[in-house]
Amino acid sequence: MKLRTKYLLFVGILHLITISLTFIIFRDNKVLFIISEVFVLISLWLSWLLYQQLIQPLKTLLQGINAIKDQDFNVKFRATGKLEVDQLIGVYNHMIDSLRSERTLQEEQHSFLEKLISTSPTGVIIMDFDHNIEHLNPKAMELLGITENEGLQKQIEKGNHILIKEIKELKAGESRIVSISGVETYKCQKSFFIDRGFQRYFVMLSELSIEILQTEKKAYGKVIRMMAHEVNNTVGPVNSILSFARDTDARSTHPNSDLINALEVAISRNNNLNTFMRNFAKVVRLPLPNKQPANLSEMLISASRLFELKAKEENIHLELVLPPQTVTADLDVQQMEQVIINIIKNSFEALEGSPGKEIKIMLTADPAKLVVRDTGCGISPDAENKLFTPFYSTKKEGQGVGLTLIREILINHSFRFSLKTAKDGYTDFAIFF
Repeated sequence: MKLRTKYLLFVGILHLITISLTFIIFRDNKVLFIISEVFVLISLWLSWLLYQQLIQPLKTLLQGINAIKDQDFNVKFRATGKLEVDQLIGVYNHMIDSLRSERTLQEEQHSFLEKLISTSPTGVIIMDFDHNIEHLNPKAMELLGITENEGLQKQIEKGNHILIKEIKELKAGESRIVSISGVETYKCQKSFFIDRGFQRYFVMLSELSIEILQTEKKAYGKVIRMMAHEVNNTVGPVNSILSFARDTDARSTHPNSDLINALEVAISRNNNLNTFMRNFAKVVRLPLPNKQPANLSEMLISASRLFELKAKEENIHLELVLPPQTVTADLDVQQMEQVIINIIKNSFEALEGSPGKEIKIMLTADPAKLVVRDTGCGISPDAENKLFTPFYSTKKEGQGVGLTLIREILINHSFRFSLKTAKDGYTDFAIFF
């Protein structure tokens, strides 16, 4: 039973008893009976006024409670001029102002945090309470190759990105540097925050590729320039002396053929050393690309023609697959031709000793992508992460200059690329324009 019902019931019963008693006592004296009834009516009126004064604060409190329940912090009450009610209204209005300010502050902070995460150049991955990936900011989606069009969990389960594996293995407070194919380098750092009393984890992904590559290039560039300087300063004078000695001995009356042959070998080795150093210097002295709109189909047709004769001689099936529409990209034609030629050349070398010799050059328009596929010996998992490491080579006499030069040109063009062997045995070099 409500409090106001109890009050009205109590007042009603009390006044009925009073009326009954006055009727019994003063029923013989009409004047006193009328006077007593007037006092009862005045008592009822005063009780009603008291009821309104007592119940009004409760009604006000109930309205305020309903407003708080509905999270409507804009409902405030005016002063009534009654001390007790005004005190209650003052406390309520102050509390509502504080709640409204607190909610506004939280919404502003939440909006700022969302914008900060969304526009951050660092990838942010937020996990749920079961340690599954729940949210990715745009940068994290870009790094993991995930689009917004498909279901997040479906893409994560389907994807085989090495970063996802590293993220799952990370422990709270731990950070790790992950290198992919010697080109892409990332820093993964895992931490946690408290949500509704429980720990939730998040991972921050920072791409370190550009900074590391620049530092790396400065280091080996300085060494190569110093080596090239010393070799050039030495090879030139030494070759002059060797050539003079060879020519002098050849003009003598009794030439020493063994000495002449030895001098020829020494001169040849010096020239090879000079060529060797020039190949390294190409990487260091590579100019920035002069980008112009170029027809990729024409470039591939031209490059493939250079290898047609060699393909016939070595019994290699060379196939060029082009889209019907023209595919263009902004690039340095000379540098990109060098990249394409080096990639095809590497595919030819990978086919040595392979039973099925096929090279397929494929170009797609949407997205603009070039894939050079071969059926060669493939790339081992150990070598895959080192392929684009400067001057690393899987060939016995390789210098590692070719892939390093390709890497520098493609990075300067801001083109993404990959080189890997799939489960079906095909090795693909892919360039995304």
